[in-house]
Amino acid sequence: MNRNLDLELISLTKRYGSTVAVDSISYHFDAGTYACLLGPSGCGKSSTLRMIAGHESVSDGSITLGKRDISHLPPAKRGTAMMFQNYALFPHLSVLDNVAFSLKMQGTDIATRHARAGEMLELVDMSNLADRFPDQLSGGQQQRAALARALITKPDVLLLDEPLSALDPFLRIRMRAELKKLQRELGITFVHVTHGQDEALALADEIVVMNNAVIEQAGKTRAVFDAPATAFVARFLGSHNVVSMPDGMIAIRSDALQIKDANAAKLPGTITNIEYQGTHVALTASVPGEQEVTALLSDKDFFGSPKNLGEAIGLDWEAGAAHALAG
Repeated sequence: MNRNLDLELISLTKRYGSTVAVDSISYHFDAGTYACLLGPSGCGKSSTLRMIAGHESVSDGSITLGKRDISHLPPAKRGTAMMFQNYALFPHLSVLDNVAFSLKMQGTDIATRHARAGEMLELVDMSNLADRFPDQLSGGQQQRAALARALITKPDVLLLDEPLSALDPFLRIRMRAELKKLQRELGITFVHVTHGQDEALALADEIVVMNNAVIEQAGKTRAVFDAPATAFVARFLGSHNVVSMPDGMIAIRSDALQIKDANAAKLPGTITNIEYQGTHVALTASVPGEQEVTALLSDKDFFGSPKNLGEAIGLDWEAGAAHALAG
């Protein structure tokens, strides 16, 4: 299916009247990458996805796929397919006919389109549900049907708009594994919009963190998580504390903080919350400058030397565990 086509956004801009939803962003997605566009509501990630799909017009800049400018082509001519947040299955059509629908619109004969739809349903482990209707499916089954329908056009890029948001937490985790497995099997580029940090970290080879219509930071997932460039990225990705020190602002991972005596550490603090989370304990402390930090301690470490609310403590970290932030 994959023809090794890279996707590139070049100074891509979207305006709605005087509002700039996406402000001249540029990014290169290697073919076969699982990428997540991550950010809070209103940051421009869904508008970016819809421009790639052709469901929103491009105000300025361009989108290329395999060096071919697709910015102004209709959705069906781009080599992309989109899976919508609400799955958008036709209630009056069987699963098989839902999956085959785009081929019907192209004029493909019924035998051929049903054969192709059957192949797609096999791919997503739904062959035994081909004759059911959408309201007879669970949320996870509806998602698989929507995936099969998007993939039947043999896209070079699959676009996913918050595809897991309608699922319960247990199923969401299971479907994450299925999405990643499917992407590896197909070898095509997936671009997945989410506001869930856990989802992005679990799925993506690369993350593109957006904020206020621009890309705040992007790159390999682990590299961005390990070294957030700004206070916004550090806070949004979670598991980091952002602390103002005399020589500037730093980020420290919660699992890198160590609890010591108040007079023998880099930062004095007072415990404001203790939350048992099974495998570990989250200990929150107020520190100078009306700031709060959270330390993640193993349950063994915490209960080996338990602390109490209101207790004065010291917070310390290895030299390499903190790094300076741009702001």
